[in-house]
Amino acid sequence: MANQSSSITENWAKIQERIARAAERCGRRADEITVVAVSKTHPAETIVAAYEAGLRHFGENRVQEWESKQPKVADLDATWHLIGHLQSNKARRAAHLFRRVDSLDDLALAKKLHAAADAEGKCLPVLIEVRLGDEETKSGVAEADLLSLATSIAPFAHLEFAGLMTIPPFFDEPERVRFYFRKLRELCDDLSRKLSRALPVLSMGMSHDFEIAIEEGATEIRVGTALFGPRGFVA
Repeated sequence: MANQSSSITENWAKIQERIARAAERCGRRADEITVVAVSKTHPAETIVAAYEAGLRHFGENRVQEWESKQPKVADLDATWHLIGHLQSNKARRAAHLFRRVDSLDDLALAKKLHAAADAEGKCLPVLIEVRLGDEETKSGVAEADLLSLATSIAPFAHLEFAGLMTIPPFFDEPERVRFYFRKLRELCDDLSRKLSRALPVLSMGMSHDFEIAIEEGATEIRVGTALFGPRGFVA
């Protein structure tokens, strides 16, 4: 565990350097970017090590996996993000377990999350996940349906609609993904104008391409492999 903690600390320093260089290139500040450590498939002990290294935001893909880990890290003052596809029948559990849901893509799900957040007495920040590209296997609302979904959820008192998220197609050459990041930023800006409200969160970019995402306006990036190593990593 000591070796793994050291590796995570070293990896986090390298990530911070990459963020700083990318931010400088586009005239931004590194502290404008929130880093969500993608802790899915990694044990609670790894989350603790990342927290001790300085990370404060963590992303999990599945409600059930997080339920098994959450008691072991309940004392950490961190923000827990659901970043994976959420089934409607798990909305109540998700609203209870997570501080943010970054993968909202359906009105029926939004209604259930809103009711669950109401029952919890909380206002749950959410991002709409947008599916860009032709990958039908990926979750996310289609670009053509984004305005309708956003307009429908904007009045929900117990959901704080904060912005957009996307997971674009994977390319070996990260520069090829720039189009998708730019597109999401344009969609977010257009949506903000149409709704007459601020949408401050633009969540895009992962370990291999987050510099380009930052250059295109990302305020939140998700890093897993660059921080923890390959899944199942043991230092």
